[in-house]
Amino acid sequence: MLISCTGIHKFYNGNHVLDSVSLTVENRDRIGLVGDNGCGKSTLLRILTERELPDAFAHDEPAIARATGLRIGYLAQNAGLDGSRTVLEEMSAAFQPLLEARAEMERLEQKMSTGTLSDAETDEYARLSAFFEINDGYTTDVRIRTVLYGMGFGEEALSRQVSGFSGGEKTRLALCKLLLEAPDLLILDEPTNHLDFQTVGWLEDYLKSWRGALLIVSHDRFFLDRLCTSICELEHGQLTRYKGSYTAFVRLREESRERQQKEYEAQQREIAKLEDYVARNKVRASTAKSAKSREKQLEKIERIDRPFAAAKTARLQFTYAVVPPIDLLEVRGVDLTVGHGTQQKTLMENICFTVRRGEKVGIIGENGAGKSTLLKVLRNILPHKGLVRWAAGTRLGCFEQESESLNPYATVFDELHDRYPALSDFEVRSLLGQVRLTGENVFKETGVISGGERAKLCFAILMMEHGNVLLLDEPTNHLDLSTKEILEQALADFDGTILFVSHDRYLLERIADRLLVMENGALTPFAGKFAAYQEQVRRRTEAEEQAAAEEKQRRAAEKAAESAKNSFRSKEDRAKQAKRRAEQKRIEQEMEALQQEQTALQASLSDEAVTGDYEKMQAVCTRLDEISRTLDELLEQLIELEEA
Repeated sequence: MLISCTGIHKFYNGNHVLDSVSLTVENRDRIGLVGDNGCGKSTLLRILTERELPDAFAHDEPAIARATGLRIGYLAQNAGLDGSRTVLEEMSAAFQPLLEARAEMERLEQKMSTGTLSDAETDEYARLSAFFEINDGYTTDVRIRTVLYGMGFGEEALSRQVSGFSGGEKTRLALCKLLLEAPDLLILDEPTNHLDFQTVGWLEDYLKSWRGALLIVSHDRFFLDRLCTSICELEHGQLTRYKGSYTAFVRLREESRERQQKEYEAQQREIAKLEDYVARNKVRASTAKSAKSREKQLEKIERIDRPFAAAKTARLQFTYAVVPPIDLLEVRGVDLTVGHGTQQKTLMENICFTVRRGEKVGIIGENGAGKSTLLKVLRNILPHKGLVRWAAGTRLGCFEQESESLNPYATVFDELHDRYPALSDFEVRSLLGQVRLTGENVFKETGVISGGERAKLCFAILMMEHGNVLLLDEPTNHLDLSTKEILEQALADFDGTILFVSHDRYLLERIADRLLVMENGALTPFAGKFAAYQEQVRRRTEAEEQAAAEEKQRRAAEKAAESAKNSFRSKEDRAKQAKRRAEQKRIEQEMEALQQEQTALQASLSDEAVTGDYEKMQAVCTRLDEISRTLDELLEQLIELEEA
């Protein structure tokens, strides 16, 4: 057991956010924590990491037990780093104990060389050496670069100051540092935000081999499916754990709810039957004894709580009246540009594609590739070179990623009413209620409501537009899982045309019939589902890696052949070549012998016969230093011979 909590309560503004929550995390657990926005997921994480205290409630005293020496790594949604450091310095800080151990070892080695090392210092050196070896202290630079490269940072990022990166990049750097620290329990709150497909895939592969436990809050269902072996749902302040992936959780939760409802209804029927019998027979002398028995039976029944009523969810339905022609959209020779004047930059040139009625097209690509710009060009709100021709009868319904068209100073109610003044107040409230914007929230300004609430307002507007073509820019951003599922169902039921930009792999796989891939300054159509595209990318990457390896082998063979050809130009050349090969072989044999001796000496550092004898210990350490220097010299000689 790494950490266990029982009887956790938390109140906010009179709301019982956490109601006697209990959770145990074992080593190697892979737990996904899900629930609607505001249900208390981040609160529970802060309590587990001691950033917040639980509330006492009645006689249910909270208890949290942690394993001795437990190391917890926590990536919050707004993670911070030391902005004054370079990336390399910040990542190296993850290995602070190793750095301190190495510095102390170097100090002791200097004393050792002068013969002034005490017995206690000798023991300390042996302990530090063992600690450094066990924790792979010699590979810290390799590990730093592996994680940074995998998370999308190149070599040039190492020397940059952390303060110079964007918010999303800082979050990625914070995650890199946590991965390098390798805590026993890694807690991640929305770790896939700000990551592209390739980086998310790398992170998934990295975490699949994680040696500790994982506790993940995420709205990325593919991510949860690939990593999690159990799902904990927070609902109405209570936590329920389900075994399996996210897909299994959805099925098990539905089965559990149906079973609870049936058990409750069956017990209510039995209670009603007994109560009716008691009421009819209690006053009769002949049946009073039997009625009394049934009354006692009623008292002994352990009542099943009424199952929570399913929370009211948004109801989305996109409809249209005018059916457009089959050949709906033609795009030919379009250039995508951003900026103005001297700051103008061309993202893509000569884009060409067509869309037919009823198609559902996903637009994918890395951040900055021009996906949102393309949607704006299709809406004719950005100037462009080339042809964008919509068929007659086309009516566009648009969803913007940043809700740019909303007036930040208008209330939610006024924003909708001003757009559609023919609607009565009751109709406006009903439409907002349909997307679960109710109560006082409808009188808040759109500039202060949450991202999820703004998205719901935009969906209400989208339903009123009755477009036969929907242009959607990241429609699932800011949505909780339940609302995502409702939106997906509404889009799946829509028989019009959809062009949408998204990083949501679940949405892309379910909705998109084909893809427009924006990469390397070009737009490429892909006639297939998202999973097929990912498989194609995987095969292409493997083929490129294999081709690169074969090319490397070919060049090596050509170089060897050329070298062999040149080596026979003269007796003198052949003699020099033979001498060089002999020298190379001698150096390689000497290096192999030294490496074997080095391995044996390093193993002896854990032998009490050595660590307990100062002279033996000093001799081993001195010899290790000699071997290390000799190996470096031999390696330099070998490189010079190969380049000669």
